[in-house]
Amino acid sequence: MRFRGNFLRMAVLAGVVLFVGRVAAQDLYTMPGGQQSRMSSFENLNGLPGAGGKTNHSAKGNAFEPLEVGETKTLLQSNGAGIVQRIWLTLRDRAPGSLRALRLRMYWDGASKPAVDVPLGDFFCTALGQPVAFQSALFSNPEGRSFNCYIPMPYKKGAKITLSNEGTSRVDLLFFDIDFISLATPPANILYFHACWHRASAGPLGTDFELLPTVTGKGRFLGVNVGVNVDAAYGQTWWGEGEVKMYIDADTAYPTINGTGAEDYIGTGWGEGTFTQQYQGCYLADTTKRQYAFYRFHIPDAIYFYRQFRATIQQIGGGTDEQVKQLIAKGVRLQPITIANDTGFTRLLDQPQSLNNPKTPKGWVNFYRTDDYAATAYFYLDKPESNLKELAKVEERVR
Repeated sequence: MRFRGNFLRMAVLAGVVLFVGRVAAQDLYTMPGGQQSRMSSFENLNGLPGAGGKTNHSAKGNAFEPLEVGETKTLLQSNGAGIVQRIWLTLRDRAPGSLRALRLRMYWDGASKPAVDVPLGDFFCTALGQPVAFQSALFSNPEGRSFNCYIPMPYKKGAKITLSNEGTSRVDLLFFDIDFISLATPPANILYFHACWHRASAGPLGTDFELLPTVTGKGRFLGVNVGVNVDAAYGQTWWGEGEVKMYIDADTAYPTINGTGAEDYIGTGWGEGTFTQQYQGCYLADTTKRQYAFYRFHIPDAIYFYRQFRATIQQIGGGTDEQVKQLIAKGVRLQPITIANDTGFTRLLDQPQSLNNPKTPKGWVNFYRTDDYAATAYFYLDKPESNLKELAKVEERVR
């Protein structure tokens, strides 16, 4: 019993060890008790023992199914305790609108409200609906044609995962499998996996975009993937000067964790090109279409909270003083906030002054702006339901 308890604590509470590939060698050949390996697919929905491949004399008779407009399919209905270990899914139509119109929901322990309620593509770290080949600690897309998730998702009483087609086109070929472990004894002291999606493209200057709106309870912020459609009105100026801020527990006006810029948050600097790594990356940096998509996973640098949590990124860009003055002359919505050059740093909100004043320093000007942001945040919580709103309507997601 002691061994089994230690194994479950390792797999669930310290499950991050599993999905970053740091399992101790002896864990690969020890045999835990009370655990059964299962996989749900259209060939054996819910992974029933000895029930796979019953159609067409077991000759690939039900590898895929269609998903009609307005239809919801249950991909997994598991009763009792268990841990979802891996999700794989692919479909032929992977256009941005289709991936945003498909709605993925996950329910734990019989809850009526889903813990995960996100667009399909965004969940699998495809923030702007443009799949590319990449691999990270939590998600992978081997050749840009499929979706994999390795986040451990424990539950005590049951799990339900559904996919709904809220778009206008039929999904002809939907393939999936969900690998999970069925447990004889519910894991103790678990945190439930949650994910939420949020988008904003307008608002007052100086308004931070919420990567994760305030969530109440005790848990762990696992990370986020973000997509940005850069507003063409700002020309060739840089969009990513905004700092990521994390408000933990009693934080109000000022956060406990305060970053220094968008590219800094994902471990790079002086701009943002494409790269993919285990915990951080930018898999889309298209300067022509003005689109960026990036991720950060707080695995080796855990972010815990005990009362509530909120994460934001400032909408701040930068450019030369001449670029910014030209934008102001055109009537573009912006507000200069700092000027940096080789001789000093001027805080324009503390010391207001016009860029057109000859005495105002020249240099790199950071300024408030607004762009089109969308983010999927991943976190664990001590309860199967959260206080967050349900997913936005499909019209908001695909516009």
